[in-house]
Amino acid sequence: MQEKTKFESRYASSPNEVKGMNTEQLRQNFLIENLFVANQFRWTLSFFDRYLTGGVMPALEPRTLEAPEALKAAYFLERRELGIINVGGPGRVTADGDTHDLNYKEALYLGKGTQQVQFQSLDESKPAKFYLNSTPAGQSYPSRKIARNEAEVVEMGSPETANHRIINKLIVNSILPTNQLQMGMTELKSGSVWNTMPAHTHDRRMEVYFYFEVPGGQAVSHFMGEPQETRHLWLKNEQAVISPNWSIHAGAGTSNYTFIWGMAGENLDYSDMDFCAIEDLR
Repeated sequence: MQEKTKFESRYASSPNEVKGMNTEQLRQNFLIENLFVANQFRWTLSFFDRYLTGGVMPALEPRTLEAPEALKAAYFLERRELGIINVGGPGRVTADGDTHDLNYKEALYLGKGTQQVQFQSLDESKPAKFYLNSTPAGQSYPSRKIARNEAEVVEMGSPETANHRIINKLIVNSILPTNQLQMGMTELKSGSVWNTMPAHTHDRRMEVYFYFEVPGGQAVSHFMGEPQETRHLWLKNEQAVISPNWSIHAGAGTSNYTFIWGMAGENLDYSDMDFCAIEDLR
């Protein structure tokens, strides 16, 4: 019988540890490979800011969010907030009796104290895929859906540097209040492959990248590590990677693609970044 929830923990790693890791060790510590399994919640807890990355694909019937034993909580959002972005077919989230329908690339924020949360697909032939990020929370803020036309949109990069992209800020403090969770989505234009370049770090926040819309047979190389001691991981479609606060987080694909960024930490200022000059990367 399939488990309702699969949960694993990843310990925090220092730059010195990461310098000595081989490819398999890097993947074990930072790569999240299988986020969507039919009718199962899948969670990975990073000890960096106690960030939870997860996914649920309710294929046959609604799935109810429960607190994994490791959280030691009466219910999942007893001490947490939750960000949701649908990357599949049409779906519905019911939170304490309020219904929120989410189409492709639409987001929902659920505040601390929300007790009953249920996920369902509205089309069995095209199940919803709810990508989930959760962080500890001290304050209760109102839940809110963020449609595509409500995003704060920024266009960056250029075709000449292969990083022409559209940044959609969805769950950010310029749109709605949160404790520390921030989420958004960056779409690369055709012919562009580089994201987040020039690269940066931010000691005040850690981050998780989720790569999707990667065409079949293509892949993304995600770059991490200290600016002068970089490493890389190859990711397939619908995989995520944990980025420590001391690490760069940038990628280049063999095609254009889309990625969701999620952040947590002490600073909600999106522009709080320590940039690394391209010629200084090693």
